[in-house]
Amino acid sequence: MIDISRALRTAISTGRVDFGVDQTERAIKSGEAQMVIVARNCPSEILMSDDIGVKVHRYEGSNMELGALCGKPFSVSALAVIDKGSSNILSL
Repeated sequence: MIDISRALRTAISTGRVDFGVDQTERAIKSGEAQMVIVARNCPSEILMSDDIGVKVHRYEGSNMELGALCGKPFSVSALAVIDKGSSNILSL
C-alpha cells in the first residue's frame, strides 16, 4: 500500500497539481487531469459523482485534513494531478 501523504507531497514538489474545486473541474474538462483526489466533505456534486472520465480517489478525511496533508495552510476540497512528477500517486 502506498503512503498517500508521501505520494501527494512528491507529486506537488516534482509534478503539477491544481488545487480547488474550480481548478479541478477545469482540469477535467480540458482533459489535463490524470487523477482527482476529493475530500470526504467536498461540496462539488460533479466531483463526487462516479462518472467524470478520470480516476478519482476519495480521501477519507475532511478538506482541512487534505489541506494539511498537502502541506497547505488552507483547506483543500479537491485537487487534480496534472503531472505526477516522480511520485507513484497514480497507483492509489
